[in-house]
Amino acid sequence: MNQIKELSAVTPAKGNHVLHCLTVVGQIEGHYILPSQNKTTKYEHVIPQLVAIEEDPEIEGLIIILNTVGGDVEAGLAIAELISGMKKPTVSLVLGGGHSIGVPLAVSAKRSFIAPSATMTIHPVRMSGLVLGVPQTLSYFDRMQDRITRFVTANSHISEETFKSLMM
Repeated sequence: MNQIKELSAVTPAKGNHVLHCLTVVGQIEGHYILPSQNKTTKYEHVIPQLVAIEEDPEIEGLIIILNTVGGDVEAGLAIAELISGMKKPTVSLVLGGGHSIGVPLAVSAKRSFIAPSATMTIHPVRMSGLVLGVPQTLSYFDRMQDRITRFVTANSHISEETFKSLMM
């Protein structure tokens, strides 16, 4: 039970197959600590879990349950890259929402499903607050958007043109 409470994950030991279930809920917390009242998934907890799952010979596969509003782009892409590179079978299921950086997380699994009642929001990379160095920031956003677009199109059956049209 402590594994569920602390890491939002569980590896059931009963049945014929051992699958690890990882939940990604609320905001993806990355380099900035979010307020304690926010529901978060911390990438510093998820990344070691993914490595442990891949290295554990008893775990046969990974199920990722997503209900996220998005969050830190760098952290989300790091998690998505690890999932997409896993040799074990991976499945993602979007329940509720898979918004923003949740889209690359959803398509990072070898098989991805979305519940009929779930929603996903695709949008260009953006930032809130004061932005200094506008040309540099715009260049960074363009490069980040290209990374996300390349990742999603490489891990799904959507073309770059269709994906970009959904963002606008």
